[in-house]
Amino acid sequence: MLYNEPNPLETRVLTKRFGIPNSEKAEVYVANGGYQAFLKATGMPPEKIIEEVKVSNLRGRGGAGFPTGLKWSFVPRTSPKPKYLICNADESEPGTCKDRLLMEYDPHQLIEGMLIGGLAVDSHKGYIYIRGEYRYLITMMEHAIDDAYAHGWLGKNIQGTGFDFDLYVHTGAGAYECGEETALLDSIEGKRGVPRMKPPFPAVAGAWGCPTLLNNVETYSAVPNIIRDGGAAFAALGTPKNGGTRLVCLSGHVNKPGVYEIPLGYPMLEFIEKFGGGVRGGKKLKAVIPGGSSCPVLTASECDIIMDYDTLAKAGSMLGSGGMVVIDEDTCMVKAALRIMRFYAHESCGWCVPCREGTTWLRKMLQRFHDGMGQASDIPIIGQVSKNMLGRTFCALGDAAAMPTISIVEKFREEFEAHLDGRPCPYEHKPAMALA
Repeated sequence: MLYNEPNPLETRVLTKRFGIPNSEKAEVYVANGGYQAFLKATGMPPEKIIEEVKVSNLRGRGGAGFPTGLKWSFVPRTSPKPKYLICNADESEPGTCKDRLLMEYDPHQLIEGMLIGGLAVDSHKGYIYIRGEYRYLITMMEHAIDDAYAHGWLGKNIQGTGFDFDLYVHTGAGAYECGEETALLDSIEGKRGVPRMKPPFPAVAGAWGCPTLLNNVETYSAVPNIIRDGGAAFAALGTPKNGGTRLVCLSGHVNKPGVYEIPLGYPMLEFIEKFGGGVRGGKKLKAVIPGGSSCPVLTASECDIIMDYDTLAKAGSMLGSGGMVVIDEDTCMVKAALRIMRFYAHESCGWCVPCREGTTWLRKMLQRFHDGMGQASDIPIIGQVSKNMLGRTFCALGDAAAMPTISIVEKFREEFEAHLDGRPCPYEHKPAMALA
């Protein structure tokens, strides 16, 4: 999708400046309404800022969908310790690629959102943690931050408001685990990125043991729009308890993959058809991963639903980080499960035995199945190992590996059975030996 040729069906709120020449520059951002929400927020009590975010029904766009305003209210403003503001730009979930566009095309919107967050929780120092593979974005964000300093939007006494705020970029080393908030905090502190035990939660004891507000890029980028137009206006764009728009990364077997901004509550099948141009090659829809590889799979018959956090949860899946993967009728779901598990086995930090051992053994069993050497008794064992990982790890990586596997085994069991007795994969039409 090209942002100088926007899709007319989109509801462009966070992406409205995409395609404007030099949109990454501070003067262009200001000329197009930028930083006005921050100036408005400087005249608001911190409690009022947080209240507007609560009214907006903005929920965390990183995957968990926790109410943002409620999260902000947990930070103790009166603590004598310094408060830190951190942006999670580690974006490593397979199928997800939206935060990079927000940083590339409108970095000052992110900076403004963090400034408003700083006002709300009395923080004067922030960090943007960017995954190491986003090398070009690290440079772009550093240039945008330098530009903001040069134009008086960062630093001491910003625009004469009396508010001080310094912002830095911190580079990750390419570990998916550091997308988990406490592992990210350890990484920023110079430690190995592994999850912490909770409680305490970061809002109370985060970076360097101090109160810390941590949200992802899309969440912070929504805040200026909320403060400028009011929380109620943002909430009205979505469904009850699911305010605003959502950037959805559409990939897989569609004719028009891309990142599209739609209101929460948009019908899934209509989205695939109108935005994605339908399933590629005129084939039938088989399944959808709605929000990134960690989400349980929906079969085609389950996809006639709207897309918001609560509706997808009732359907047994998640909106997640917005990485929708469309799967057509010619896809081997055993191979799909294997590819997902290869990723999680590789990215497990090894801190928890259920995750470290569970992902490894699931990868081996799925590989054996796809190679035509699985046994009927392995099918329930795959489900059992996956279920024994759920809720038994320090962070959600174990759950992220288990949930899609459980859903694929339960919903596509016949495909596992089709691989038994040395039979070749029915979707690849190759002898089993050729797959080894």
